[in-house]
Amino acid sequence: MKPDLTQLRAAVARIEAGAGAPDVGGVPSADGAPAAEAEHEVDAAPGRAAARDLHAVARTIALRQLANTPKTRRQLEAALAKRGCDPEVAASVLDRLTEVGLVDDLAFTEVYVRSKQTSRRLSRSALARELETKGVAKDTVAEVLDRVSDAEEEDRARQLIRSRLTRLDGLDRQVKVRRLAGLLARKGYPSRIAGRVIFDELDAIAEHRRD
Repeated sequence: MKPDLTQLRAAVARIEAGAGAPDVGGVPSADGAPAAEAEHEVDAAPGRAAARDLHAVARTIALRQLANTPKTRRQLEAALAKRGCDPEVAASVLDRLTEVGLVDDLAFTEVYVRSKQTSRRLSRSALARELETKGVAKDTVAEVLDRVSDAEEEDRARQLIRSRLTRLDGLDRQVKVRRLAGLLARKGYPSRIAGRVIFDELDAIAEHRRD
């Protein structure tokens, strides 16, 4: 279950409070000053107050994005830029959210791979392309996808073929081959796996019908 905005705010506030910054009215002060000092500093240093406001706005935007759906750091950078946030302020806020574990590209990638393998039966290469468009570093993508074995990749391709074969009943074998090959290609499976899986499954059906 994805966290809501209140939970995300609370998570940041708890971490900040543990680091020495008190929770003032539910929103921690940006520089860790006690509440009375922070109020005095707002009066004495409007520039610093404005800086805190900019960080608070950027943090709220980022937390709202995370409450909607998990995001990579690159996606959050784009969202903050679209809303006109200063790049240095955005970087500072995202650095802090990364420190407290709310922005974690590795964890995002692990969850994304598991989800898309199950829901769409995507291959490793297709997953890599999608993750890179979301701004995940290539080494992070490789770290996660290297855990997917060739056997798992082939098994997922077989599951995909079996889920589609019933729709192709009555068609010529070569037509089935072309359509199944196109399906696996769109999902990113290499031809060495596609050919073996397609012919294995078609041969298995033919053998079953002869029996």
